[in-house]
Amino acid sequence: MTFAEKLKSIRKQTGFSQEQLAEKLGVSRQAVTKWETEAGIPDIENIMAISSLFDISIDELLGNERERKTPPAYLFESITEYDISEPKRYDMKFGGAKQLILSGYDGEKIRVRLASNTISTIQRDFKVKIDDIRRRIDVDVNRKDVSEAEAKESVSIFVQIPTPYIGKIECAVNAERVEIRSLECGSIELDTKTPNLLLEDVVGTVEVNCNLDMEVVCRSLNGEIDINQVSATSRIHIPGGTVFTAVTKGIGTSISYEKDGKKAERFDTPDADNIIELNGIKSELVISIGQGGENL
Repeated sequence: MTFAEKLKSIRKQTGFSQEQLAEKLGVSRQAVTKWETEAGIPDIENIMAISSLFDISIDELLGNERERKTPPAYLFESITEYDISEPKRYDMKFGGAKQLILSGYDGEKIRVRLASNTISTIQRDFKVKIDDIRRRIDVDVNRKDVSEAEAKESVSIFVQIPTPYIGKIECAVNAERVEIRSLECGSIELDTKTPNLLLEDVVGTVEVNCNLDMEVVCRSLNGEIDINQVSATSRIHIPGGTVFTAVTKGIGTSISYEKDGKKAERFDTPDADNIIELNGIKSELVISIGQGGENL
């Protein structure tokens, strides 16, 4: 059971509404909603307050959340590896998937793992093609006898790129959730259709091209995040105390601000090194900090 499931179950068992729990913790109802819908977890002070209020240990509250750092086991999987010996540009096209988790690691191979609990023929019906073209690595996932809809319901993709050999990264995927972790490079360009994007320990410029409404969780901001959208409204959660400059470009774009789930005055810093940019046409971005945001 996840933290979100535990919190919701315990709250209901004690007869609290979300508003009542929020009042006891001194947070907004929106924060409690985010915690219970897996949009985020509370900071350590609120974890301790929840533990005390419901007389449950912190280890029991967060047990599964800590385990989630390790890629889960699946019934069926396919693993493809390729040796890398020098810095490369990576051009990767994955098609549809339930989730994509892209990360850097201290190794010498690019590793692509496809996993599913329902598609027993994953090794036969999914082929990972890796081409080494001069200073570029092309990665393509090709499907056979499996529809895009099936892939988006059942297939998780885990990609590890060797940290010493990371150049520019271009990645295309349509997934329910996309996570980018532990990557440092000059540029990451993500062409995607996803409602949920997580960035953790990413250094450099991240360019996101997506025309869906998104919830973006940025656990640390070290560089630039460019969000390019047409007729979309998205929200980006950043840690409290982050120093950044917000920039709007394009036609009819706007940025607003939120603290603890409530509308706030502009709180960016002019000429900061870190940048959050919204570009496109008739799109809105909410930059959010505080409860339910800074420790998602």
